Amino acid sequence: MASAAAPARSSLVLRALLLLAAAVAGALSDPTPLQDFCVVDPQAAAPLAGLACKPQSDVVDDDFFSRAIASAASTANPFGVNSTRATVATFPGLNTLGVSITRVDLAPGGLNPPHSHPRASELVMVLRGEVMVGFTSGANRLYSKVVRENELFVVPRGLQHFQLNTGAGDAVFVAMFDSQSPGVVTPTFAMFATKPAMPMEVLTKTFLMGEDEVSAMKSKFAGF
Repeated sequence: MASAAAPARSSLVLRALLLLAAAVAGALSDPTPLQDFCVVDPQAAAPLAGLACKPQSDVVDDDFFSRAIASAASTANPFGVNSTRATVATFPGLNTLGVSITRVDLAPGGLNPPHSHPRASELVMVLRGEVMVGFTSGANRLYSKVVRENELFVVPRGLQHFQLNTGAGDAVFVAMFDSQSPGVVTPTFAMFATKPAMPMEVLTKTFLMGEDEVSAMKSKFAGF
């Protein structure tokens, strides 16, 4: 009896692991919509999770249209970059559709500093100029490529990545995401521009610096 029970237990464990894997995979993507669309109702109180939908009778053509990324934005900042986002926050028709897009303008030599998107993979398409796109894996391996007009580069979900204008003139690219709200985490800001401030001991031990050096580094990000 014991030998017959062992395979049964193994089968149950395998099924449980498969169900767990499926649940985790589903949790990593935006949920599947339960209706054709769910345009955000800005007047409604937000539920605990997700965003409230307009009544379908109130939905109009313009709910599915946006000019959020139609115009170039100023790159007059220390990084020479500006990101203009069309996420569910600015384009209500994206709600529940699992997609969003960002336009990034780069001045000559401009950098979109290393950052990550915890809820989405990113597909970069260069519209003008040439841009070095790179990401680092969990093994600290750098993958990068200079991407030119109409070429693509993909960044896996959650990995640190950057975009650097390597051309002589301005550059423009769009970044497409498999989430209506991909989120963004920039390590320099997450370390040096938090509110309340990151404990000094954490910073000095992380970067192997003295307090004066850390304070000088923090002062560079005080305005962000």
